[in-house]
Amino acid sequence: MKKIISLFFLLFIFNLGFSQELLATVQVNSQQIGGSNQQAFKALEKSLRDFINNTSWTGKKLQNFEKIKCGFSIVISERDVNKFKGVIVVQAVRPVYNTTYESPLLNLQDQRFSFEYIENENLIFNERQFSGKNLTDVISFYIYLILGYDADSFQSMGGTQWFTKAQQIAQNSQNRNYDGWNTINEPRSRTILINEIMNPNWSQLRSTMYTYHRSGMDNLFNQDQTPGKKVIFDALMQLKMYENSFQQGFFFNLFMDTKSDEIFNVFNSGNNGGLILNDLKQTMIILSPKNIDNKWNKWKN
Repeated sequence: MKKIISLFFLLFIFNLGFSQELLATVQVNSQQIGGSNQQAFKALEKSLRDFINNTSWTGKKLQNFEKIKCGFSIVISERDVNKFKGVIVVQAVRPVYNTTYESPLLNLQDQRFSFEYIENENLIFNERQFSGKNLTDVISFYIYLILGYDADSFQSMGGTQWFTKAQQIAQNSQNRNYDGWNTINEPRSRTILINEIMNPNWSQLRSTMYTYHRSGMDNLFNQDQTPGKKVIFDALMQLKMYENSFQQGFFFNLFMDTKSDEIFNVFNSGNNGGLILNDLKQTMIILSPKNIDNKWNKWKN
């Protein structure tokens, strides 16, 4: 009986670790453009929700508790018949083992989101070619990005197959007259982000994401937090290798923007098991200078 229970437990953890389908919320806000006809935006919201949640992105059929929680918030700022412009915010979280806490994986604001949409049209995605309308291309790009981030947090470099799909979408979308895909004059474009993720020069950051989550956060809520904190501490100190290049790295800065609150809170308890917090503080001051006053200088050694 004990062996059966242990096997069930291991299978549960394995499934939790490789949850690669989505449980997404979608919000479309059209307040900036006014008008009384909101039906198209409600239809868009529902179409996107169904498209994201009902498409089989990985070929796996999962229970809801196994799926990745994420959110897509779109603020429409311009409309010309069936052409739209706005901002999309993409967020995703990861469960932390044996807790109800959810660790942020991705928190990204894309200011260059434009697309075409006809009310109640079927949303179709083909990973081999550009859709012509940019809507499913952008959404699918971010879905595969989320899948990659999630997989990387459970297995070292585990997200490569999903990042490869995102990179293919970016390549398909080049020179299609839609902003946000260019590698020139768009320093925070989708293409630049995915190319950096796939660049071996940033492999240490991907490795850090795995160690930080799987060996750090997943062990942080044990009775003795010291081992988990030490793993997180050591993983973050590894990022010092980027001190001369992080300012040019979209991938790196996105990581710091997403995780800075959590990093601060992990070490703000004052119970850090003898870790020399000042070393991490100095590293964070270098790597995330905009948080010097509101975070890093508030740490107590």
